[in-house]
Amino acid sequence: MCRNIVPLNNFEPAATDEECHDAALQFVRKIAGTTKPSRANQEVFDQAVAEIARATRMLVDGLVTTAPPKIREDEAAKRKARSAERYEAIRIYQEEKRAARASS
Repeated sequence: MCRNIVPLNNFEPAATDEECHDAALQFVRKIAGTTKPSRANQEVFDQAVAEIARATRMLVDGLVTTAPPKIREDEAAKRKARSAERYEAIRIYQEEKRAARASS
């Protein structure tokens, strides 16, 4: 799944229409393989985003859970921490790779 698409379920306050649109836009960009469609594809691109945003809104509104609502700031902090760990691991791997190339 695209790392830019964040979970929208079970937040207080609930996910906004803008958040649903943003998730739909990221999804369509991923599927289309482009961040900006050509003029020839703009209409179908925008239509796909609108339809997926509507479906996302319907899904988020229809989901039921007994879990307590999540706190947006806490979830954002967790995502940032995971990202930092991931990029640190990549940095270490690249350093090791450079060192191995230099020694051979």
